[in-house]
Amino acid sequence: MSDAIKHECGIAMVRLLKPLQYYKDKYGTAFYGLNKMYLLMEKQHNRGQDGAGLASIKFNVNPGTRYISRVRSNADQPIQDVFAQINSRLNTLNEQFPEKINDVDWQVNNAPYIGNLFLGHVRYGTFGQNSIESVHPFLRQSNWMHKSLIVAGNFNMTNSKRLFSDLVEIGQHPKEMTDTVTVMEKIGHFIDDEVAKLYQKLKKEGVNKKEASPLIEKRINVKKILKRSAKNWDGGYAMAGLLGHGDSFVLRDPAGIRPAFYYKDDEVIVVASERPVIQTVFNVDINDVKELDPGHALIIKRSGKTTIDEIRKPLPKKSCSFERIYFSRGSDADIYTERKSLGKLVFPKILEKINNDLKNTVFSYIPNTAETSFYGMREAAEEFLNQQKTAAILNGQRNLSAEKVTEILSESPRIEKLAIKDAKLRTFIADDNSRDDLVAHVYDVTYGIVKPNDNLVIIDDSIVRGTTLKKSIIKILDRLKPKKIIIVSSAPQIRYPDCYGIDMAKMGDFIAFRAALELLKETNQYHIVDEVYATCKQQQHLEDSQIKNSVKDIYTPFSDEQISNKIAQMLKTEEINAEVEIIYQSVDNLHKACPNHLGDWYFTGDYPTPGGNRVVNDSLINFYEGSDKRAY
Repeated sequence: MSDAIKHECGIAMVRLLKPLQYYKDKYGTAFYGLNKMYLLMEKQHNRGQDGAGLASIKFNVNPGTRYISRVRSNADQPIQDVFAQINSRLNTLNEQFPEKINDVDWQVNNAPYIGNLFLGHVRYGTFGQNSIESVHPFLRQSNWMHKSLIVAGNFNMTNSKRLFSDLVEIGQHPKEMTDTVTVMEKIGHFIDDEVAKLYQKLKKEGVNKKEASPLIEKRINVKKILKRSAKNWDGGYAMAGLLGHGDSFVLRDPAGIRPAFYYKDDEVIVVASERPVIQTVFNVDINDVKELDPGHALIIKRSGKTTIDEIRKPLPKKSCSFERIYFSRGSDADIYTERKSLGKLVFPKILEKINNDLKNTVFSYIPNTAETSFYGMREAAEEFLNQQKTAAILNGQRNLSAEKVTEILSESPRIEKLAIKDAKLRTFIADDNSRDDLVAHVYDVTYGIVKPNDNLVIIDDSIVRGTTLKKSIIKILDRLKPKKIIIVSSAPQIRYPDCYGIDMAKMGDFIAFRAALELLKETNQYHIVDEVYATCKQQQHLEDSQIKNSVKDIYTPFSDEQISNKIAQMLKTEEINAEVEIIYQSVDNLHKACPNHLGDWYFTGDYPTPGGNRVVNDSLINFYEGSDKRAY
């Protein structure tokens, strides 16, 4: 993506099902689980670079022994920093007690981070500051093991204010209004309530407090706790939690917005945000990695008993299509195929713009996530050219010489790597004019390939703000002196904010929105913006279920092509000599490419939860009133 937006978070959880001595004997180390956690987190580095954290829980330790370990980092390389801290602690212990290196029981009682249950998280900050306090996992600690709670997740709630108010109404005093804190405290409240009821029941049976704790741990009903906790949640979430005594869970939102996958055998249960991560780290077949169903929780008891339970009634599945286009690793078999399809499906629009002239057209892509859709576009170009070759040979019949046939068959699409990002370049000057000049050099360009009469087609996975295109990429490509520069987005126009975990929260950031405003001005229809603002204000007092997305009315007067043409005008500055055109994928083709992932609210405004409509309206209000704050 030429316009960098912050990614989604990633979760990783490992539950070892055998005694630690088993892993020492089979794999040579009792730190098997910790090693796998490092790989799971590093393989999901693409999902989070602002912070990382890891928590572990030990089973069967005596009172007075630390059974929960947690480490978090917001360093420049947070995953590396987390495990450097862990290794430092372990190496110091090994130096002090070299004779205990192979003593698993001693390690369990003395070494931190060795354990039976692990939860890791990689984070991109989409709300609040990137302070260490914002880094997952979060910990709610208690002297009762079954009341201690560790939570980490890939989520945003649209109704955090309501959830906060609910906690205040039951007498709590939450330390923050962030959705992570409110969610954790909500779960914690119902854990406390469940434990209290179980203790009262056991007390009537004549069980004393010391005897009650292990009985509560066995009887605590995680499904019931989650049902009560998640009742009013509105958002997209894949959330993992550990209870101090060893129960654990992973819960997915009812619309399946955020992804979660799991794998289980007789040694381990593992959960991650991405399927190929599990395949790679544990070397398992794609069919053995399962997707957690929307609205369901994977619940693992301390005993190892594992169930999949419905927590919220599933809604129509609206898995995030942006996962497929951009965020997830392209090594997933389905995602790779879908991204190639996106490139193929947009090709007919490209042919129109170049008047079927492949001979004078150079195809390339903006690194690196658009590379797979570029392969699809190239295949479509080759298929079109093969049709032309076949027609030329058949039409020529017997009059063609061998040389002419060879000439026809040798034709191929002109595929080149033109735009190369200079990863070393940093904009270090504060002055705006100087900064813009530096930004123009973020990408290098390959000279000597493009001829003056050529069309230049560059595919990107999506265009959000258009800033990098305008200030850098188009300027650099124009130096090659093409006749026409065509920027192709494998995704449709991004028109509406996300509120489920992607950092796209403000209407004014979207170039499609700004283009629509310009068209409204040019056609004397800007009064529509005033009317939409008034409607949004009127709906603020309504319940989420009653709110409609009024922002759609801003786009209604114009076709997709009109907005694309206006975007092209906005991206072409005075010094650009080439003609500039913009092509976007259609929503219909997006659905064809990703038929099982129909979450498209950023393109269509069709939010999968009621809270989304409130967020988009509030985002418009903020824009209209000149407020830079988020709408959730």
